[in-house]
Amino acid sequence: MSVVKGAESETPSVSQPVASAAASPLGRTIATQGTAKGIPACISCHGANGEGNAAAGFPRLAGLSETYLAAQLTAFADGTRENSIMQPFAKIMSLDGREAVAQYFSSLSAPKDIRTHDSADVSTADTGAWLATRGRWQEDLPACVQCHGPGGVGVGSVFPPLAGQPAAYIAAQLGAWKNGKRAPGPLALMPAIASKLSDADIQAVAQYYAQSANK
Repeated sequence: MSVVKGAESETPSVSQPVASAAASPLGRTIATQGTAKGIPACISCHGANGEGNAAAGFPRLAGLSETYLAAQLTAFADGTRENSIMQPFAKIMSLDGREAVAQYFSSLSAPKDIRTHDSADVSTADTGAWLATRGRWQEDLPACVQCHGPGGVGVGSVFPPLAGQPAAYIAAQLGAWKNGKRAPGPLALMPAIASKLSDADIQAVAQYYAQSANK
């Protein structure tokens, strides 16, 4: 893996994904090459186009909100979001670097194979689909789509996309909220929601959204 020699230097590469004209050159450099400070290229874990790595459980970054991505990097840097892989890198990344990386990945197109699901014919036997689209209101458990949008495509800068994210990643985040290992987030919604999900519920929802991408 090559790294840049200076914080703002950049070596063009024909294998770099296509980003919008507004994408930060610094962000592209960090994302595709890493830095001399020891930060590896983000794409080495998150995919050449920020599409994520389902087998390893690394999430998709492409097309997520710039504000959301920057906030997560800051949370890793200040320790309010725990992750043994991300925390060391985020801590040595400058504020400008975190913002540039967030801008870069937000400028990439989300995978085109994300498909939404019609909730009209969802069966109660399909736990993942039912929780995602209907919820479990007898337990004051809202449907995921009420915050994360139809098909789990994400809403604004606060509620990220779920569709097409690796099942292992989704399950790990729900588990972290359930066990108090991840900060509550907006309105402290997620710990309350995760606390009402069984381990089987978590796996079902995670699989449902992971399978929202045609392979």
